[in-house]
Amino acid sequence: MKNFTRLFVLLLAAAVVSSCSSLDKMKKNASLVKYEVTPKVLEAHAGKVAAAVKATYPEKYFDKNTTLKITPVLVYEGGEVAFDEMLYAQGELVQANNKPVSWTGGTINWSGDVDYKPEMKVSEFMLRIEASRKGKTLAFDPIKLADGVIATSTLVEYHAMPLFLKDNYQRIVPEQKMADILYVINRADIRPAELKAEDIQAMKDYIAMVAQNERIEIKGVTASSYASPDGPLTLNEKLSLDRGKAAEKYLQKEYGKVPELANLFSTKTTPEDWDGFKALVQESSIADKELILRVLSMYQDPAVREQEIKNMSTAYESLAEEILPQLRRSKFIVDVNLVGLSDEEILTAMKGDASALSLEQMLYAASLTTDVNEQLKFYQMATVKEPKCYRAWNNVGWAYLNMGKADDAMVALEKAKALKNDDIVKNNMGFAALLKGDVKAASEYFNSMSASTPESRFGLGTIAITEGKYDQAVNLLGDKPSMNLALAQLLKGDFNKAKATMDSVQPCKCGAPSYFKAVIAARSDNRDGVMNNLREAVGYNVSWKNYAQTDLEFAKFFTDETFVSITK
Repeated sequence: MKNFTRLFVLLLAAAVVSSCSSLDKMKKNASLVKYEVTPKVLEAHAGKVAAAVKATYPEKYFDKNTTLKITPVLVYEGGEVAFDEMLYAQGELVQANNKPVSWTGGTINWSGDVDYKPEMKVSEFMLRIEASRKGKTLAFDPIKLADGVIATSTLVEYHAMPLFLKDNYQRIVPEQKMADILYVINRADIRPAELKAEDIQAMKDYIAMVAQNERIEIKGVTASSYASPDGPLTLNEKLSLDRGKAAEKYLQKEYGKVPELANLFSTKTTPEDWDGFKALVQESSIADKELILRVLSMYQDPAVREQEIKNMSTAYESLAEEILPQLRRSKFIVDVNLVGLSDEEILTAMKGDASALSLEQMLYAASLTTDVNEQLKFYQMATVKEPKCYRAWNNVGWAYLNMGKADDAMVALEKAKALKNDDIVKNNMGFAALLKGDVKAASEYFNSMSASTPESRFGLGTIAITEGKYDQAVNLLGDKPSMNLALAQLLKGDFNKAKATMDSVQPCKCGAPSYFKAVIAARSDNRDGVMNNLREAVGYNVSWKNYAQTDLEFAKFFTDETFVSITK
């Protein structure tokens, strides 16, 4: 029995030694394993850092009874994140459901991703490996596979492109005053009773008022004289001319000495007023109305028209009594312009006592300044004037968005939406949500619009970049050059298009376009372009110094003296 126990202990010790030596050997020879990493420098896309690894094990490396637990991790200053997908590989004698590797060698593949955080911009992609064999475990030295993370996709600009609702203010408003003088059939003299008619008296009072009002400008007084379309054309031509002379004589006598009307009189004559005839017939309820209108549409010759209508004896009697007398007339038209407050007067009132201004004048006032703070103040005054004006509330939101105040903008836009769920309001709410970082809500607002706009498509294109949908982003962003369009083009692999787009993008005080131009220059190994654009970006916004120091887009320039001097 003692001999048997001694033999068991020796065999167990041999097994333990064998297990340990096998694990130690795999750890010692770990450098013989070849790893291919895609991409070679990790990148962030759609808020994720993805990687793929192909591990190739040489012949006689992988012990037949060993299992490897391989944990890919991204290590950065202050922490590390393990990829959700771990990898298990096993020798050919292990009874488990892992990826097998033969004693003669073999390959295994792995892919996974982690959520991107800004701290990962400077990081290392590592493999942590733990080997186990018959109850024994051994941790290998960590293996570094790649650096990370290129975060160029995060340079997307969340610029709001809000829309304002236009005011309806018109400084110059045309107005007309009309009056008629009616003539007896085949006569051209003006009867005294006609001059006492209510509309003639009203015109006289109107002209007197206009002459005294500095904010009404008289444009002209026209006398249009007509003959009814019955009777011979030659007679009607003479009648219309004679009536025109009588009307002009009356105007000159009545108003010729009014200074404001000097040289503003004009006369027109129409021998046969078929247009007036048709309009009156359409408005009437006379018998055979539709038949008369059909004759007018069928025949263009005045004589034929007249004869065909006269053939309808009953209808013609009604025309002779109700319609034709109204066409023997001179029509006076006074054209004026109502002149509202000037731009200077409106601005003075807005900065002083605005109580007398109309809502439209208040809304218009905001177009007279480029100061967004002043615009906001004017629109807020308009909401006080008329709390139920959705345009005023929308424009308050518009001003806040231009100031980058998304929370304040959303409050105003919610009020506008409650009054009218308008596409422009939805567009602006989309950008407010986008600036607040609520991509889902922004997308819902933009997509709820009954018709897309270039602005809403820009918003959706921006969202598409954040989702890694670069082809879709390019389509949505259209042809108008913008940094976001160039970014989408670059990320989808159209380097030349991205460069051409950025050539048409103007610098901005944020410095982002200049910085992105430096990235494009780095990808084409254009040192001067890198330095010049980086210098410009830092000149606009000094925070680009620190960002560039760790941006792997510029890895090949990290030791360049000029790069160091720009970013230190």
